[in-house]
Amino acid sequence: MKYWLFLALKLAAVLVVIYGLQCLLVDFYPQPPIPQWQSPSSPFFQRMGQAGHDLALTLSLFMLWLIGAGIAALVLLDHRRRCRICLRRLILPASSGSWSNIVTLGRPKTEWICPWGHGTLSIEELQITGMVPPSWHASEEDIWKELESYQKAEK
Repeated sequence: MKYWLFLALKLAAVLVVIYGLQCLLVDFYPQPPIPQWQSPSSPFFQRMGQAGHDLALTLSLFMLWLIGAGIAALVLLDHRRRCRICLRRLILPASSGSWSNIVTLGRPKTEWICPWGHGTLSIEELQITGMVPPSWHASEEDIWKELESYQKAEK
């Protein structure tokens, strides 16, 4: 639950910033002259505003929202590689499998590990049969204990 709430908060922050920039852009953009045939109090003029009528403003708004969509995509890419429990970035990518030895080693994939030992994330290298979602494997206990036992055995 915390994992999805964090994603929603990050996307909401991007939306608020882009919307705030849009409001600033529209507020500080110079007003065009009102045509003589149209009164400024007409509901059509008030409802439509300048967007869609002024090319420079319309392109500026389009570019702003395009940049916002790019930032949202970066937020999603960053969020995929976070621990599902502590929300820290996953570290130590380890590749496993091989296309030349698929029978013995399996399909190629990359596994990422949580720095605090909460689990691992396995991402398939190539999606042949469609989009395969990354699989999260939570560890039942502290996975660093096994590494510590190897260090003690070597001493």
